[in-house]
Amino acid sequence: MTSSPSLQKSVPGIWKILSYFSPYIRKQQKLLFLSGIALVVDVGLRVLEPWPLKFVFDYVLIRDRTPPALPWVGTLEPIWLLACSILAAIAIPVLRAVAAYWNTVWLALVGSRVIGEVRERLYRHLQQLSLAYHHRARSGDLIVRVSSDASRLQEILLTAALPLLVSILTLLGMLAVMFWMDRDLTLLSLLMLPWFGLVASRLSDRIRESSVKQRQQEGAVAATAAESIAAIKLVKALSLQEAFARIFATQNQRSLKESVHTQQLASNLERTVDVVIAIGTAVVLWYGSWLVLRDALTPGDVLVFLTYLKNAFKPVQNFAKYTGRLAKAAASGERILDVLEEIPDVRDLPGAIAAPPFRGRVEFDRVSFGYEPERVLLEKIDLKVQPGQQVAIVGTSGGGKSTLVSLILRLYDPIAGAVKIDGRDIREYTLDSLRSQISVVLQESLLFAATIRENIAYGVADITAAEIVAAAELANAREFIEALPQGYDTVVGERGATLSGGQRQRIAIARAAVRRTPILILDEPTTGLDKKNEQIVIEALQRLARGRTTFVVTHDLHLAARSDAIVYIEGGQIEERGSHAELMSRNGRYAALYQMQSAVANS
Repeated sequence: MTSSPSLQKSVPGIWKILSYFSPYIRKQQKLLFLSGIALVVDVGLRVLEPWPLKFVFDYVLIRDRTPPALPWVGTLEPIWLLACSILAAIAIPVLRAVAAYWNTVWLALVGSRVIGEVRERLYRHLQQLSLAYHHRARSGDLIVRVSSDASRLQEILLTAALPLLVSILTLLGMLAVMFWMDRDLTLLSLLMLPWFGLVASRLSDRIRESSVKQRQQEGAVAATAAESIAAIKLVKALSLQEAFARIFATQNQRSLKESVHTQQLASNLERTVDVVIAIGTAVVLWYGSWLVLRDALTPGDVLVFLTYLKNAFKPVQNFAKYTGRLAKAAASGERILDVLEEIPDVRDLPGAIAAPPFRGRVEFDRVSFGYEPERVLLEKIDLKVQPGQQVAIVGTSGGGKSTLVSLILRLYDPIAGAVKIDGRDIREYTLDSLRSQISVVLQESLLFAATIRENIAYGVADITAAEIVAAAELANAREFIEALPQGYDTVVGERGATLSGGQRQRIAIARAAVRRTPILILDEPTTGLDKKNEQIVIEALQRLARGRTTFVVTHDLHLAARSDAIVYIEGGQIEERGSHAELMSRNGRYAALYQMQSAVANS
């Protein structure tokens, strides 16, 4: 495998990540400045740290007669020089520890704030991505990106990037002093670095590749867990526990295998550095001792040189130690950027304006749509619905009924034609202003792990308690809500699991009622309900739809018969349209299907 010896290429993506996050980093300039000062102080004190030993070794223990580098040293009595050296040996590490502490604290604050903003932006961007993207992606993997990958970036900043930066700056400072002390000895000690650079760059690329695979496997593990837990009722009903357990175990083993492989590569790199340091130290000790014997250096100089050499190689050793971590950070950062750089299929177009209050006239003007360009689901749909009119969308399964009403919300955009409200293409409006004027009640009403009051009021600002109660009463939900132990403050389980299907549906109707929108979409609102709950929900829906332009997607033709108009869709096209009486008189497909449902209901 060929690789570049540069850090930039051995840990690809780091610079791209930093540049992408630079707007967030620039907001923390004050803390970065303070951290930078502390960093410089820390590095400077690291360079000074071995010098007290030199003074003790050369001018106290051995009493070297060569003129000292600092004139004032020669004026001190040995006992005073020893005392000053001991104080310096204590003061330098203490001051360095203080500087390192504040450097770490201030940088931790920067990291927390930056990663907090990045995570928030990532979450918001995920919310804005189109349904097509979410259908392709796996929810568990996306959760790993929002939580684990973002946290790993912050962790790496403190456990790898900062120590590596300190080590590199310390290396530069020490090399400068080493060249000042003896150029030839310094050059000799650096002969091993090219060999190490070649080995390190090759291994670091392999570490990064292994880290990327490991993160992918972790995402797959999380996705499998999320899917099985979300569908736990179905998993139990079909006795799929063992099947999912086997899938999870296989993916978990793959993740562990990649993790071990990454650790093996990182350990190999660290051991390589240990060998380089040992050889370099031996060479310097031999040549430095020879220079002392020729009176070209003092024993204290060699001691300082060896200390510097060991510390100078420490950044190289840290490079080996932290390359694996930086590779994991790069892998996590790239996974985050993959999401942030994803452009939503449906978004506010340039020049989009806030929608005015709708009257409620909806028009499909030769609309065609397909989830994939080569497979058209809806073809040349023409449909006009007047304000306040209720239209039922019926037809065979997979015919495009739910997709048709999804186009009104701009969950998808048509590939041809236009959906218009009050005569204007809805793509001319901002998404928020469009969707805020449309209420939806779905077949599976999703409730959040919050109070019933909060579930009803979600998405509506400045709503009063009286309005919530009125909406619950309209939805035939007030009685059962007030019978609960905490009433409207009762916390429902995740996805509303602690309530029955009929109760969840009535809370969803109440949620739609408080929005007071001119357009209402009901997508299979009674499916799965027993007769008693179905009747209660239908009564609530009738009150909810009063005065609103309403689309009812349903397989229940008896519910559809209550609408002002019925549209029968099959094969992506409108086959029949008209009132219930008109369609029955035509004796077409709608009439045949209605008679079949009536016969089944009466049998």
